[in-house]
Amino acid sequence: MSEAARERILARLRSVPRPEPPPPEAPGPPAGEVLDPGALTTRLRFLLEAMRAEVHVVPASERLPRLQAVLRQRPIRTLLYAPDSAIGAELYAAWAADAAGLPELVPYDRPVEGFKETLFAVDAAVTTAAGAAADIGAIILRPDAREPRLMSLVPPVHIAVLHAATIHASLEDAMREGRWSADMPSNLILVSGPSKTADIELTLAFGVHGPKELIVLILE
Repeated sequence: MSEAARERILARLRSVPRPEPPPPEAPGPPAGEVLDPGALTTRLRFLLEAMRAEVHVVPASERLPRLQAVLRQRPIRTLLYAPDSAIGAELYAAWAADAAGLPELVPYDRPVEGFKETLFAVDAAVTTAAGAAADIGAIILRPDAREPRLMSLVPPVHIAVLHAATIHASLEDAMREGRWSADMPSNLILVSGPSKTADIELTLAFGVHGPKELIVLILE
C-alpha cells in the first residue's frame, strides 16, 4: 500500500464522528445497607407461608413455651435434637423440668451408620438456622457435626429456630456478611417450605421426598 493510500484511509477514519460516552450511572444502594428488620421478617414470613410453612414470630424469651405449645398440638411422639447445640441444651433442661404432654427427646449422638433405624423412625427434628434470605423466602441451614443435614431432610416434621437478626435482605447479602468465600462449609441448605415436587403435568405435591411440615420459629 502506498503512503498516499494509507493517509487517505487514516483521514477517513479520523473523520468518523465518535459516539459520546454514556452518562455515568446513578450509584446503587451501598453494600450491606441495613433495612428495616420488621420488613425483612414480614417478607420472609409471607413467602414461607406461601409455600405452606408454619411461621411463629415470638420474643426470644418465649421460644421454649411456644415450641412446647406447637408440639402439644401435634401427634408427635419423638423429637430429634442435637445435644451439643445451644437449642439442644435448652430443650434437655426444659424437658428435665417438665415433660408432661411433650414428645420424647431423641439425641443425635452417634454416627449415622449406627443411627439409621432410629433416624428414620422419629416424628420430628429441631435444628438451628444460620440465617435467612428475605428476597427468596428461604432459611439457611449450615449443617455440621453437631447438627447433620439428615436432621432437616429425613423426619416428617422439621422445626427450625431462626434469630430475626440473621435475616438478610438477599442471598447475596447473606453470602457477603457471612463471609462464605472465606469459610465455605461442605454444604449449605436453603429451605423455603416443606419438601415439594411436581409431576409432568406440573401438579405440585408436598412431603414426597422429605419433611411434610416445616415450622419456623423466628426469635425477635
